[in-house]
Amino acid sequence: MTDSTTSQNANLNEQTPTATEAENPAVTENTMVVLETTEGTIKLELFNSTMPITAGNFLKLVEDEFYNGVIFHRVIPNFMVQGGDPTGTGMGGPGYKIKDEFTTNNKNERGTISMANAGPNTGGSQFFINVVNNNFLDSKHPVFGKVVEGMEIVDKIVAVETDGADRPIEEVRIEKAYKVTTPE
Repeated sequence: MTDSTTSQNANLNEQTPTATEAENPAVTENTMVVLETTEGTIKLELFNSTMPITAGNFLKLVEDEFYNGVIFHRVIPNFMVQGGDPTGTGMGGPGYKIKDEFTTNNKNERGTISMANAGPNTGGSQFFINVVNNNFLDSKHPVFGKVVEGMEIVDKIVAVETDGADRPIEEVRIEKAYKVTTPE
């Protein structure tokens, strides 16, 4: 992303991605994660098998309750909704950066979730959900999952009133993020 996200992780100490990779070994089956937001519930399927670094990092942050209480700080109609910054400014992150990973099927299509970054290998915790096909972002922002339930909630979020910096006037918050451990 650009603008407010361009400086994401700019002041964070850079670590090699091996620490994150070691904590998040490749998983062969996809994982489901639920985001309970102030606007409703969104269920995501993470692409663990094809995106082990990015999906594994997101899942670890979910399991660590990192996203609980975090706002969607950037909302742009006909583009995307962005969250995952614990400071709510568009400049925060988890304190480390992860290595980018891309596949030939890595497409920023409507309903996919991608890692926000300030350039190559600078992702951390910020993510965005595409509300339209944004294929110009392919090979720039790794797609690591998709919305499987609740796209109408994402559409509701992208329709909220925002200020001149694309920040919602009334906060839209992830109240709780968690891994689905039993069939629903």
